[in-house]
Amino acid sequence: MLFEDTYKTIKSPVEGLFKDRGSKFLAFAYPIEHENEVKPIIENLRKEHFKAVHHCYAFRLGLERTNFRVNDDGEPSGTAGKPILNTLLSHNVTNILVVVVRYFGGTLLGVPGLINAYKTATAEALALAEIIEKTVNDVYIVSFEFIQMNDVMKVVKEFSLKIRNQTYDNQCTMELEFRKTLTNQVVGKLEKIDNISIEYLFTV
Repeated sequence: MLFEDTYKTIKSPVEGLFKDRGSKFLAFAYPIEHENEVKPIIENLRKEHFKAVHHCYAFRLGLERTNFRVNDDGEPSGTAGKPILNTLLSHNVTNILVVVVRYFGGTLLGVPGLINAYKTATAEALALAEIIEKTVNDVYIVSFEFIQMNDVMKVVKEFSLKIRNQTYDNQCTMELEFRKTLTNQVVGKLEKIDNISIEYLFTV
């Protein structure tokens, strides 16, 4: 079987809204690449919506259906995070975080009502989002001496590698991103350069 190296995500942050019996459910969807992006986003939403009673969320990363997290933030177990996640799975999107902020309207919605509200709010946000297809890319950090710069740049240009970060000194480092299917070729070429060290960081 060929390695699946494309996935669907959203192009930019969007916001959806669902109302039920006075309660407002604001769904904020964000494209993310790494789990460490999640906490600051949620903290900002908590500050911005400090009068809201719940800030429930789910995120999914990568192509595996096992790389996710859900949080009900005080709602009855399974009524918030899971419906958000299931909506992401049914839309087949990944590398995405959805936080649903709830303002309580005075009427209890019950378990089916809550599940429907969190699911619908998430779907409303995704309906407004621009869904894009991206390739699965590996990120490596490459360290080398300045005199090797030309050799490294030849490989960068040959494969049109994306330079995410770089430092130039006597000892240089470069964070390179490239399609996973090219990994063997790119790493193979880089390893032929003298005094170079190559380290895998993560996949996006």
